[in-house]
Amino acid sequence: MKAHKAPLGQISDMDLRLLQVFRAVVDCGGMAAAELELNIGTSTVSRHIKDLETRLGLTLCRRGRAGFALTPEGEKIYAQTTQLLAATEAFKASVDDIHQRMGGQLHLAVFDKTASNPQAHIAQALSAFTAQAPEVGLNLHVSTLNGIERGVIDGNYQMGIIPGHRSSDVLQYTPLFGETMLLYCGQGHLLFGADNNSMDWGGMRKHAFAGLGYHSPNMEVTQSQRLTRAATGFDQESIATLILSGQFLGFLPDHYAHSFVQTGQMRAVKPDLFRYDCEFFAITRRSPELARSTRALLACLQDAHQ
Repeated sequence: MKAHKAPLGQISDMDLRLLQVFRAVVDCGGMAAAELELNIGTSTVSRHIKDLETRLGLTLCRRGRAGFALTPEGEKIYAQTTQLLAATEAFKASVDDIHQRMGGQLHLAVFDKTASNPQAHIAQALSAFTAQAPEVGLNLHVSTLNGIERGVIDGNYQMGIIPGHRSSDVLQYTPLFGETMLLYCGQGHLLFGADNNSMDWGGMRKHAFAGLGYHSPNMEVTQSQRLTRAATGFDQESIATLILSGQFLGFLPDHYAHSFVQTGQMRAVKPDLFRYDCEFFAITRRSPELARSTRALLACLQDAHQ
């Protein structure tokens, strides 16, 4: 019986290029959206995806009036693609280390709403890093806490900056800066114009609360104080929107909520009691050994936050 030849065979440089295009299309949510990211026309993007499907012998995505969507096979190939391209970048970084140089791509993922934190000096660290490593392509991402952790563990991000909430044996945690979280209500809420000096945690449980929907310091406080979570958000922006509705209480970073307070749209509720503090960490994988560029960025972050 004659054996069937594998549709892909050996992986070439062109295959890697096609996989990079495929990843960009998925990350951008469609071929038209990926046009700017890839700096090539939509027709060329479409041709590359068709070429990849031919090479793999699989249909990776559906495109049409209903929009762009991955097939089940496409979802599996996307997961494998992210791992392969991350491994490729890691290999390039290792070669650069051997030559005592810094190049390639470095992906840093940051938890949302850190730019307005006066304790965060990430921008200063990036300035120092780019001066040291001008040939490194710096890619800055904003993601959820869990998304950053998973991305660093999988190798898609070389580093993440997140609030501390749990520890993983495969990650290294380097403390950087702090953040203060206060409880806010929006204009129109029952507590907005009230005297809240007599309020305590027991009384707070009577009010609808908007909390983050994943493991985080926010969720830990919600559960430990038994607050009634009536709405769920998945980033600080969504929590702020729920608070601004006037129907929910919610915790926000004081630096992010400042502009809403200044314009009279929000008010902190008894900030001496309803508050908690977060410490932010740079997270990296314990193994393999960090690339030269990642070590340099970590040193810049530490220097900036001394």
